[in-house]
Amino acid sequence: MRTIPPISSVLLSLLPALTLAQAPDAAMPRTPAPEGAEVYFLSPENGAEVKSPFTVRFGLRGMGIAPAGVQFDKTGHHHLLIDVDELPPLTLPLPTTDQVRHFGLGQTETELELPPGQHTLQLVLGDHLHIPHDPPVISEKITVTVIE
Repeated sequence: MRTIPPISSVLLSLLPALTLAQAPDAAMPRTPAPEGAEVYFLSPENGAEVKSPFTVRFGLRGMGIAPAGVQFDKTGHHHLLIDVDELPPLTLPLPTTDQVRHFGLGQTETELELPPGQHTLQLVLGDHLHIPHDPPVISEKITVTVIE
C-alpha cells in the first residue's frame, strides 16, 4: 500500500525550487541588444529648469519600440528612472514603483509632475518582459530643476 506524505513534506521538498525561483540574484534570459543601440532624452535637456508638470520625450536609435508582452527582434519599451541613485538589477524585470515608471504601451513621452527641487532622470529600455537588454540600453542620467 502506498502512503501519501504529509503536506509539510511535500512543501519542504519544493522549497529549494521555490527559493531559486525567488532568489534576487537569479538571472533570467535576456534579449540581445544590437550594437550601437542608444536611448536618450529629446527633452528636457540636462540642467534644464522646468515648471511642473513638464513633458519628457524619449529618443531611441538602433532599435524600435514594441509594447510590453510583444516580442520582436531589436525592440523594447521605455522605463523612466526618477531620482534613482543605484540602478535596479539589470538581469531581472524592472520593478514598478514611483521611481521606476513603465511605458509598456510603447509611449515615447510623458507628462511628469515632480516637487520643486533638483531631480535626476534616466531611461532604461526593457524587453517584452521588462528585463533590460544584453547589453543594457541605458541613457545618461540627466538633472532637471523644478521651479515654482
